[in-house]
Amino acid sequence: MNSKAKGEISEGHVIAHLLKLGYSVSMPFGDNQRYDLILDDGDRLWRVQVKTARYHRGCLVFSAASVNGFTGRKTSYRGQADLFLAYSPHTDKVYRVPVDDAGLREVWLRVDQPGTSAPKTTIRWAHDYEMR
Repeated sequence: MNSKAKGEISEGHVIAHLLKLGYSVSMPFGDNQRYDLILDDGDRLWRVQVKTARYHRGCLVFSAASVNGFTGRKTSYRGQADLFLAYSPHTDKVYRVPVDDAGLREVWLRVDQPGTSAPKTTIRWAHDYEMR
């Protein structure tokens, strides 16, 4: 499956999840925005970039930057989106990470217990970011 199809599947899961939780969702016209949808929580409108989180070494990982297909240049979403909503096929859950709290390249959310030598103080636990 190509990356566009994976992204569309993740968008579908995220939108369905948000609607089940009672949020209003809008989508911008065209593909020229740096966000995929608008989340209305009743008090505020949030620009959302939808991501697909892959399972890797006990973590859910997704890109926090877009990549230009011609130049390979990575561009952060800071200032252009408010939230990442990442769907994980591994857990079948949606995770909410503020763009300003994410790294500039990737986001790692731990699902499994780490090895004994791993530092425990810097772990971002996936369950803390679940969209409920």
